[in-house]
Amino acid sequence: MKSSFITKNAGLLRQKVRDYILTVKQWFVSTPERSLLEAYEAAQIIRNIEIEHFGNQKISASSADYTENVMSYWEGYLNKNLTIINIKLAEFRVSRSMLESSNSDILEKLQFIDDVISQYLPRRTQINNGSPIQISEPLAIDNHRANQPANASPPRVNKVPKLNQKTGVLPRSLGRTINRIKADLSPEAEEQFVRNYQISRNRTRIALRFFLLLILVPLLTQHFSKHLLINPIVDKARGESATQLFLNSEMEEKALTKLRNFENKLKFESLLQEAPTLSAEDRREKIQEKAIEIAGEFYYESNSAISNIFADLISLVAFGIVVAMSKKEIVIIKAFLDEIVYGLSDSAKAFIIILFTDIFVGFHSPHGWDVLLEGLAEHLGLPANRSAIYLFIATFPVILDTIFKYWIFRYLSRLSPSALATMKEMNE
Repeated sequence: MKSSFITKNAGLLRQKVRDYILTVKQWFVSTPERSLLEAYEAAQIIRNIEIEHFGNQKISASSADYTENVMSYWEGYLNKNLTIINIKLAEFRVSRSMLESSNSDILEKLQFIDDVISQYLPRRTQINNGSPIQISEPLAIDNHRANQPANASPPRVNKVPKLNQKTGVLPRSLGRTINRIKADLSPEAEEQFVRNYQISRNRTRIALRFFLLLILVPLLTQHFSKHLLINPIVDKARGESATQLFLNSEMEEKALTKLRNFENKLKFESLLQEAPTLSAEDRREKIQEKAIEIAGEFYYESNSAISNIFADLISLVAFGIVVAMSKKEIVIIKAFLDEIVYGLSDSAKAFIIILFTDIFVGFHSPHGWDVLLEGLAEHLGLPANRSAIYLFIATFPVILDTIFKYWIFRYLSRLSPSALATMKEMNE
């Protein structure tokens, strides 16, 4: 019995060892494509920052009018992603020299990475040549090259040997991992962690506060300007010459429907003997009182609709003022949103894209557009023209759907190919 127990345990141990070896082999075989993909995504982040925040130019103080703190924030992103590109390209070249991997997108991704980092190579050449470094463009990240001789080779030729300067089996990232562990165990690690946490917390507070300002300032401006400023003016202007009680025919039709329902209710209660029988004169007085009440309601509704137009214009002006006076906050909130979006998993990105597309351009979206347009027309006191609403629903969601598809085809396929693949599988 003891021998059978030992034999069973030995069999389980051999199976676990085989599974572990198979897992390590699969990880090692996928190293080239995985490293190249991570370098490609880091290059995409740099290119997106250039397009969105520096007018499609290189990340430097001369390309945009930012303060010193904001510029140091973007330079930190740049240095971080350039370091990731160098490390992952090193892993890619070493693994490609030992493994045989075929992928039709390898050359395209390498070309894109070279195009992104090429404009930052002259700065490294200046560092290698010992020229002074300007504070406005601290783009160098390879500080170990600063002591090279002045007759060093050009940056593109000099960079390749540095990435391939490994003859061992283990990738160079192992040494960087050990150095990172040492840095985490250093006495300054806790202080640096606290400092980074404080910076992240302040950035989050600024972003959330700016979001609240963008929402609350227009809403409060619209509410107070309507009730304190515009409503009294409209009441006074229409009170002097209230020749038109209803703004459109729909309001008049609603008022007549209410009065007709009230009259029918009186007749119905009288027939059921639930109310005392009214004479023709009493019924006429009650109907007249109800008509005056309904007229007052729609008079107030008409004044409110007119006031909404001017109050909405004032709220739009307030919104524009907040945006114009918050350029620094806009930069921070863009970085905050980029961090959130890039931090999402591929499944979460695909889920959000499918959710928004189905809401605005999906099969049931026309009903939502119909409700929104009718509510907007009622808010502004305009007649809900059914032909105009149907024409809008027949054109605008189609245009929006085309824009979504073009964005997915043009940008999402480069920004996150795995998210695009996940989205296609979820749609299927």
